[in-house]
Amino acid sequence: MTINKNTKFLIVGLGLLGGSYARGLTEKGYYVEAITKNQEDCEYALQHEMVKKCSTEPDEEMIKNAEVIIFALYPDTFIRWIEEHGDKINPGTVITDVTGVKGCIVDKIQTMLPPMVEFISAHPMAGKEVYGIKNSDERIFYGANYLVVPTKRNTSEGIEACKRIGEILGFGRISEISPEGHDEMIGFVSQLTHFIAVSLMNCYEHERLERYTADSFRDLTRIANINETMWSELFMLNKKALLEQIELFEKNFTQLHECLKNDDREGMMEMMRISTKRRKQFDK
Repeated sequence: MTINKNTKFLIVGLGLLGGSYARGLTEKGYYVEAITKNQEDCEYALQHEMVKKCSTEPDEEMIKNAEVIIFALYPDTFIRWIEEHGDKINPGTVITDVTGVKGCIVDKIQTMLPPMVEFISAHPMAGKEVYGIKNSDERIFYGANYLVVPTKRNTSEGIEACKRIGEILGFGRISEISPEGHDEMIGFVSQLTHFIAVSLMNCYEHERLERYTADSFRDLTRIANINETMWSELFMLNKKALLEQIELFEKNFTQLHECLKNDDREGMMEMMRISTKRRKQFDK
């Protein structure tokens, strides 16, 4: 399908990301409806004119009228929703998502959907250390990375439609990656970093710690202010890939530790040179 100004969007789940999608698409002039669990979130979305219509139940008419459905749900909730309501989705509909793991859901959902309904998975690499619709903000997407995660079941039209959503929302770089490649990469660049931040905040207890910190500590631990329900689910669903990245980190941490322990300043400096060179790529 081709996305144009007449395309009807349905967002399922109005949390931080779902709400930000709603704001961004509505701001660009697209027609957006939403289904979400909490009445308070529906009322907020309607009061702030983020959506045209909102329901706390899987409204069959809204589902059938949608041409693109964006699922902003936790992975297990996403699967259950498709199991219970996927048969209501019309043929020709394209569905996509924002979930942080892919290997455990993409193939499963693609095989569950009715004929002629295409699921093309995506992952917006954007967010905040807070959550909920009241913290939603379409500006978190501006210039951010957007990952499209196709499989052999996806059509070129579906892939292009998914990429078009990223363009509409203002993402800076749109890339394709396989579900397996996604989970390995996300295990490193996202889940491992949250794992480290949580560990760091747990390893030293001081009732006035905030009085002694500078920007380096605050920057490093910003993501330790974490949604424990979502992130523990993501960690467990991507357990194999995350454990591999943790072991890789432990190896390099131990190497730096040994340099310090053995007064190997040159070895330490070499690791720092590599670190600096790789980090500079982010500033280009």
